[in-house]
Amino acid sequence: MSHAVPHLANDLARPLGTRQMHAAVYRGKGRVVVETVPVPEIFPGEVLLRVAACGICGTDIKKIQLGFIQPPQILGHEIAGTVVEVGSGVTRWKPGDRAISFHHVPCGDCFYCQRNLHSQCPTYKKVGVTAGFQPNGGGFAEFVRIMPWIAERGMVAIPPDVSFEEATFVEPVNTCLKAIEKARVAPGETAVVIGQGPIGLLLLMLAREVGATVVTSDPLPARRERSLRYGAAESCDPAAGKLLDSVKARTQGRGADVVLLAVPHPQLVQEALTLARPGGRVLLFAQNDPVTKIEFQAAAVGVEEKEILGSYSASVELQEQSARLVFERRLPLREFISHRFALEQMEQALALAARPAGDSLKVVILP
Repeated sequence: MSHAVPHLANDLARPLGTRQMHAAVYRGKGRVVVETVPVPEIFPGEVLLRVAACGICGTDIKKIQLGFIQPPQILGHEIAGTVVEVGSGVTRWKPGDRAISFHHVPCGDCFYCQRNLHSQCPTYKKVGVTAGFQPNGGGFAEFVRIMPWIAERGMVAIPPDVSFEEATFVEPVNTCLKAIEKARVAPGETAVVIGQGPIGLLLLMLAREVGATVVTSDPLPARRERSLRYGAAESCDPAAGKLLDSVKARTQGRGADVVLLAVPHPQLVQEALTLARPGGRVLLFAQNDPVTKIEFQAAAVGVEEKEILGSYSASVELQEQSARLVFERRLPLREFISHRFALEQMEQALALAARPAGDSLKVVILP
């Protein structure tokens, strides 16, 4: 699994400042260009990771398409690869180790960490993995620099029998576990998951693990079929207009106990509130950009006492659990990967991830 290391030895032996790599660089709204950039230099306490695989996340798509981040940046945060260099003082990792890396880790001591709001911690908001420019993950490149607080608390070793591609799911599984906890999904409840892309399917399976009955919706027939295969009690075509009737039929007319929204379209928030029973919960998983504005009927919250909840990013407290779910293959994640692209094919990969069709599902970059 560490076949890349001998080949890299020649490149990494070059003097600092002369080592080059390929990276997909965000150059402005809708523009990502594969360029030659310097291999990141590491410092004491840091790790240089050779990226073997990096999944494309919906957040990457939004940043690129909406253009709400400043170029140039190198995105990609679902990272798995091989350690090729370590800085002085690093004892947990050595060249040849296979690992995944989160890109955020909280301090553990501040006001927010003490209240289990780790993603609001100022340290957590600092991205600690970069391939150059302003840090933003960097997995869409051949190498990433992992900063000290991430190298110490945000990397997880990959078992020998687990592929890099599978390992890229540790971070997204973590984010979905966190969402299930934030939504307080409980045994015996009826949950609705809107959207059956990779995140929606993970939310479906994890809600079922808790003991909920799950109804899903997606406009793509292949995704509805897959949803049923993975345990949905029913999967509806939103164009048919039968989702609300189906949910009410299962709940004596009340509506869903919890609705998990895994699609970024703002108009679906009102639909999610309509699907939820009085006193029910709606969790917004995909509404995580600074541009989108949402409108909904105030009475849904102010009179019917429905809750609107958010869940952002991963939880350090769920690192081990999410890794076990992936590494023990308790979820059929290998089946999720429908397309693999080389870094040079980044434009095609992003286009497919942004506009899924047919049986397309998870898109992975292999730098």
